[in-house]
Amino acid sequence: MDTSHAVVALLKDMAESDVLKEVNGSLNSLGDRDVVDVAVAASEGIARLEAVRFRAIARLGRHRGGVGSVVQEVAFALSVVDRHAGTVVSTAEALATRLPCTLGLMDRGVVDGFKAAKVAAATSWLSDEDARAVDVVLEDRLAGRNSEQVRKAANHAAAMADREGASRRSEHARAGRRLTIRQGEAGVASIEVEDGPVEKVTAAYTRIDREARALKTGDEPRTLDQLRADVALDLLLGGQGGNSERAEVFLYMDLATYLGVNEDPAELAGHGYIPASVAREIAGGPDTVLRRIITDPLSGQVLDLGRDRYRPTAGVGEFVRVRDRECRRPGCQRPAQACDLDHVVPWQFGGHTNADELIGRVMTTV
Repeated sequence: MDTSHAVVALLKDMAESDVLKEVNGSLNSLGDRDVVDVAVAASEGIARLEAVRFRAIARLGRHRGGVGSVVQEVAFALSVVDRHAGTVVSTAEALATRLPCTLGLMDRGVVDGFKAAKVAAATSWLSDEDARAVDVVLEDRLAGRNSEQVRKAANHAAAMADREGASRRSEHARAGRRLTIRQGEAGVASIEVEDGPVEKVTAAYTRIDREARALKTGDEPRTLDQLRADVALDLLLGGQGGNSERAEVFLYMDLATYLGVNEDPAELAGHGYIPASVAREIAGGPDTVLRRIITDPLSGQVLDLGRDRYRPTAGVGEFVRVRDRECRRPGCQRPAQACDLDHVVPWQFGGHTNADELIGRVMTTV
């Protein structure tokens, strides 16, 4: 048997072995904590296999003389669309050449392919030298993080590695804003503002969401999703929507960045890190209201919220929402100010109702 057939046979044997049959047959006898442990172990194994796949595709790229020539080949071989194949190929190339630490995390089962793709995308605009430096920085920061947290951590590290480049990249991206329409079937269509300024898009969504919730009375049959769509279209067509109260966006920026002393990225709740130049533009807008939030200089923990507000909220709820910044449910980016509060440990199982054990998260999507 030649080497290629031996390698393929070995991988297939791993996936079709009697061990997996034994594992599957034992699941019904396991308790709730045990099955979670099995799921975690399986995910770690999948990540290791994905590392093998990325290395194989990167090797194919070298055989074919470049990334561009293998996208369609990979799309056919893996039965995926060209766009997904392009992501897989570009991620494979980045992991094999610029992100060895991230690839090593996959070998250890710490980071899966989807998260690795977030790192590759976040560092794609950097030089090889800066990308490798970011890769080293991230090696100890990605364990236990969900894909959105990985994306934000990678974007922050990339922006710190090349502050001027991050500012130019953001300016270029914002200049490409456009409105698109996509026709669907059965009498529906979709409209989207692509690459709009994040502060305006966030404020627009916050206003639409608030007005939709105000319309969700006891006898309103429409879901919140339907109401948000109806309110947005009504506003676009010249209607008034619901109330016209100004929407808020929450920008976290240190004083030195605000004053222009440094170029550290700021954080916009619901989006992630943005370049200092964009943050100062938002903070210097004519309708901006600055609010004092004091944080611990070492840990970043919120110490004092300040009380100079027109409508103060309950103390603990406000503390938790400002501390968490965004919904804590993995993958959800909604600002914490639009979230309900929930216990880390369910209350019926002994969870306490205090700031240490409360988180902000979206409790329902209807």
